[in-house]
Amino acid sequence: MTDESGAELWKEHQSAFDRVRAVAITVSEPKPADWIAEQAHVAGNTARDHLQRLVEMNVLRTTTGGTATQYEPDPLYTRMQALRDLLDNRTRDDLLELRGDLQEQVEEWQTEYDADSPSDLRKQAAHTDTAETTREMRQTANDWDILAYRLQLVEDAIEHYSDYAGSTPAPA
Repeated sequence: MTDESGAELWKEHQSAFDRVRAVAITVSEPKPADWIAEQAHVAGNTARDHLQRLVEMNVLRTTTGGTATQYEPDPLYTRMQALRDLLDNRTRDDLLELRGDLQEQVEEWQTEYDADSPSDLRKQAAHTDTAETTREMRQTANDWDILAYRLQLVEDAIEHYSDYAGSTPAPA
């Protein structure tokens, strides 16, 4: 299967709106409508219409700067989707176990690097003897940021489990 046939299959099985949405909600930095249109295999005007609809639905937000309006996922929408995924795929006990695993990883990094936070680790990375150690510490700091965000989501899901999932947690 070539890339072109993959694109044709995608166009055959997904609406233009779904393709625009799929591309727009996965970008890691703001992108202009023309870029999203090209990736979604739609015309520029079609992409702009669908992007505006997604902005009105609070799925995307626009940013200004440069010559064109750019689009990126709305952080609140992204957070709610991540919470929904956690609640749909895990029980409260699973969430408690996941929180323990995430906390354990943070504690390992704190001990290994004698650092209290990712930013503390980045400061240490600026004073290493080798480039490899600097890269490793910076990568760990980035991983730590992601893990800290995930830990916040898990804690939110646990704290509001009965409200979000519509069930009462078992007594501790």
